[in-house]
Amino acid sequence: MRFTSEQPLGDGVLEREFTLDGIPGILWTPATAAAPAPVPLILLGHPTLGLRRMYPRLAARARHAAADGFATATVELPGSGDRPRLPVLEQARAGLRRAKEAGSPVDEEIIDALVLPLVEEAVPEWRAALDALLALPGIGGPVGYSGGVISIGIRLAAVEPRIAAAGLFAGSLIPRVMFEEARRVTVPLHVLLQWDDEGNDRQAALDLFDAFGSEEKSLHANMGGHTGVPEFAGEAAARFFTRHLK
Repeated sequence: MRFTSEQPLGDGVLEREFTLDGIPGILWTPATAAAPAPVPLILLGHPTLGLRRMYPRLAARARHAAADGFATATVELPGSGDRPRLPVLEQARAGLRRAKEAGSPVDEEIIDALVLPLVEEAVPEWRAALDALLALPGIGGPVGYSGGVISIGIRLAAVEPRIAAAGLFAGSLIPRVMFEEARRVTVPLHVLLQWDDEGNDRQAALDLFDAFGSEEKSLHANMGGHTGVPEFAGEAAARFFTRHLK
């Protein structure tokens, strides 16, 4: 991991950009982060819009988490931002656009092509980033995962033993195979569902929640579209991570 920039954001929050094997990322640490008393870490997931476009929302989430005593970090997703395009994902996105323009249903073949290659590429990168982040002074476990593409969160929670809790956003297309992977997820879960999300299959989100193998899981459904998440929903997620990571 090589740090490429550093800037204070106020309230004692330090933001550092880094690269890891050519993959850009950002780390935010609170003033309380120090080697004698390492702070827990939350990995901040995000959609495939690129870190530059998502930065305002990610930085806001990071500052709120720092106020609760958490370090947070994120990495650029494969084929997003300034990273090289992935032909398989570009083809899948073109297929999705054609289906929507034609008013056709988005079938399982399109969903698989759009999501599964991203999961296969992204999850090993998140795990490598976690290796590097936990080796830094002032950062320790336990570790949480929050938001982003829900299929990435499912796979990461299923295969990465250092993930102790996950907050997932039911707002993206879900390949059928991920329902089976969800049965392997056993960490505490906080799942957010926007009831009127025009881009999300509500019944699929409910079926996925049923499939999770976690003994402790909660579904928080709110009226409104994809970007209409109420402020109190974020506060509930913060309480969830404080309860399970501290």
